Amino acid sequence: MYDLLIRGAGLLQIDGAAASLLPGHDIAVRAGRIVAVAPAISPGLAAEVIDAAGMLAAPGLVNAHAHAAMGLFRGVAEDVPVDVWFNQRIWPMETNLTPEDIYWGTLLGIAEMIEAGVTSFADHYFAMDEVARAVDESGVRALLAWTVFSGPDEEHQLQDTLAFAAHWHGAAGGRIRTCLGPHSPYTCTPGFLSLVSSAARASGLGIHIHLSETAEQVSQSLAAHGKTPVALARDAGLFEVPALVAHAAHLTAEDIAVFADCGVAVAACPKTEMKLGVGVTPVVDLLGAGVAVGLGSDGAASNSSYDILEAARLIALLEKHSRRDAQVLPVGAALGLATAGGARCLGLGGAVGALQVGMQADIALLRLDAPHMQPAHDLPAALLYSAQPADVDTLIVAGRVLMRGRRLLTIDKGRVLREVSARAGRLTRRRAGEQVATYPEAS
Repeated sequence: MYDLLIRGAGLLQIDGAAASLLPGHDIAVRAGRIVAVAPAISPGLAAEVIDAAGMLAAPGLVNAHAHAAMGLFRGVAEDVPVDVWFNQRIWPMETNLTPEDIYWGTLLGIAEMIEAGVTSFADHYFAMDEVARAVDESGVRALLAWTVFSGPDEEHQLQDTLAFAAHWHGAAGGRIRTCLGPHSPYTCTPGFLSLVSSAARASGLGIHIHLSETAEQVSQSLAAHGKTPVALARDAGLFEVPALVAHAAHLTAEDIAVFADCGVAVAACPKTEMKLGVGVTPVVDLLGAGVAVGLGSDGAASNSSYDILEAARLIALLEKHSRRDAQVLPVGAALGLATAGGARCLGLGGAVGALQVGMQADIALLRLDAPHMQPAHDLPAALLYSAQPADVDTLIVAGRVLMRGRRLLTIDKGRVLREVSARAGRLTRRRAGEQVATYPEAS
């Protein structure tokens, strides 16, 4: 017997730079995994059947870098430089957050991700026990890092995040995994980064960190330490454990070689990087060096959405435009960043990111009957360049249906929207001299 049978879908297949469609196939799921893929499987063998005829079945999308609760600040810091964005808008407002705010903000972000076909995400934020609670209840998959900064209480922060990591790692039937989250070299001293790396090695955890987001960060690091942020992180030992780096928009050839040699994964967040005007991750160069690359949304305060297909579309167009080469980052490669590439970034390579026997049953079913998806000459290309979040009909994680017919089954969306609305006014207040950290101004 099967727990779930998906019938008659067209299956998205990604093989390197190529993407193709396997028409009219069934997918059988047992104990959270795909156990059979065939043109026809008897529905009498399944406890639950989903008729997906005329739909596209794709691997669940992976958001490799997010701050899910930051949807609470969507639209409050538009058209400002990155230092103003941090110092005058976001970091002062984040002092208003309570753990309960973060819980509801995270549910808002997860609801949006589910509706956009995202089954897994890497989150880097505060009050992560509440984030984990939201992940557990909603049924998605996540890699969670509690953001820490240097300061008088840095060792206390580190102990708290280690306690969180130990409590939640492997929870929710293995859907939740944890790592350590030093914010960045510009908010953490080299000594604190070394302390975090030692703690990560001792506890068997990985690292999730922001690096080389802007050219100014690189020049400031060179002036202060005589090395790039990437070299600084390497020398602090952060790459001696599995490491996920966000943004990395300004890299030297030596930095890229360090990532390749150390097995560092990179999450590109093209929409945030474009909106803040800071430069975009050199994805093609990283892939050429053998670096694992995925796509992130960042927070909705800078990105405005958690749409990973949009991120795949943007990075494909950006690379084609900047290199004046229409053949760069073809459809399969761009979709691979949003699926298997992201899975590698989260340490889930070989477990999610493809519709194959033995993989976790993390599956998105998309309708194809909207005008923007027709005619169906090339469905993988339509998925990359034409699909919208509203096309996602059904979402499944570990064999559990989280959304069907666009109806969320694990989240009370109406209550989430009411809770977020009730908090919005209070969260945007700013008090002089109060902010969670300080972004270094350009020299």
